[in-house]
Amino acid sequence: MYLGLDLGTSGVKAMLMDGNQKIIGAAHGALDVSRPHSGWSEQVPADWIRATEEAIAGLQAAHPSELAAVKGIGLSGQMHGATLLDKHDQVLRPCILWNDTRSHREAAALDADPRFRAITGNIVFPGFTAPKLSWVRNNEPEIFKQIRWVLLPKDYLRLWLSGEHMSEMSDSAGTSWLDTGTRKWSSGLLAATDLEEKQMPDLVEGTDSAGTLSHELAAKWGMGRGVVIAGGAGDNAASACGMGTVSEGAAFVSLGTSGVLFAANSSYLPNPESAVHAFCHALPNTWHQMGVILSATDALNWYSGITGKYAADLTQELGDGLRAPGPVSFLPYLSGERTPHNDAAIRGVFAGLGHESERAVLTQAVLEGVSFAFRDNFEALKSAGTSISRVTAIGGGSRSLYWLKSIATALGVPVDIPADGDFGAAFGAARLGLIAESGADPVAVCTPPETSRTIEPDLALTAEYEAAYQRYRSLYPAIAALVA
Repeated sequence: MYLGLDLGTSGVKAMLMDGNQKIIGAAHGALDVSRPHSGWSEQVPADWIRATEEAIAGLQAAHPSELAAVKGIGLSGQMHGATLLDKHDQVLRPCILWNDTRSHREAAALDADPRFRAITGNIVFPGFTAPKLSWVRNNEPEIFKQIRWVLLPKDYLRLWLSGEHMSEMSDSAGTSWLDTGTRKWSSGLLAATDLEEKQMPDLVEGTDSAGTLSHELAAKWGMGRGVVIAGGAGDNAASACGMGTVSEGAAFVSLGTSGVLFAANSSYLPNPESAVHAFCHALPNTWHQMGVILSATDALNWYSGITGKYAADLTQELGDGLRAPGPVSFLPYLSGERTPHNDAAIRGVFAGLGHESERAVLTQAVLEGVSFAFRDNFEALKSAGTSISRVTAIGGGSRSLYWLKSIATALGVPVDIPADGDFGAAFGAARLGLIAESGADPVAVCTPPETSRTIEPDLALTAEYEAAYQRYRSLYPAIAALVA
């Protein structure tokens, strides 16, 4: 048996998988996000442990004998979070999360240093880890002086599970401290933020062993000794392992809290000017490119809260048939945007509202706005040298058939829907646990699921979607000028 733990923004998911990759069961522990100021987003690491224990308790209640047979654990987690520990491994402050934009000035200052783009292959985005540490240095100097370890969220769970200060390549590539081409920490970039390599965790590949479960937790959960903990992966790379997106040409679109357009690469292809992320993959000698939008289903959930209607009810009002875009446009920049704008200050907007703009019209605009944000990512990846001929859809938003039709038509490529099953980050983490424990071939383990249905672009609406996309693109400069 193998256990995958995925530390997300809204909760921790624990998944049990057997040696044949059959899912035995899954359980969840909920998390909340604190937003004490505009643009801030934080969580208390102790809550991650509490949520993990809740999730594992759920598995223990439903599958005690299977949980007891676990041989390997894989970890996945939200990326970029700054988890700061003192010399006693005590947390110094709440973790600053991936969608926190307070450090936009610090990010711009680091990005102005040409070494960062040259070594990491990426723009220094406000959500990345390095500018967060610069913000702490500038605003909380007494805390900064006490920092002994900087860990990413899933690696804080590893510390609790095993006592090891370790990380892996895919998650570490999102810190702005990793030499992404050579897959090692850059002492020069660390020094630029007044840190040293000794404050960073040791690095392994995601498929490698990175510690063993402590005797105390093994006894608590009824497991044997020597349970291997894999290096694991950042959430997107773990999802790619779950989806089998590990070979050149494979791609997926993720409709989660944030949105991701992810493509696997057999070589390192940096192009930071496009605002595309070029990161290490969880598998050795493999990289990936991805475009990221900060609010995907988050945009629909925000609108759901405004209207007082469940998101599923809102999308059902549109029916199954794709509609031509209406006069209302929506920019989903509720907490800034990454690809392609790298703009922490930009905010969302409805444009083209009239007395006739009923709820369904605005719902349609929200879905189209996210689809067009993915189109921005699609064009950015193309400019970065990655050609995508089809994508597989994952994430909670992929349950909306209307939304998938909109994305297929906006991108102009087929969207594959996987056969029933859960192939996300927790499953990918469990696969990494299997590989680390058994030594199995990673590509042979990380196979893609069968496709249950393919959504083709609606060619009858291609021209109207293109016109609506160009209108969408034209709004950004005007809104950026308003919020400047």
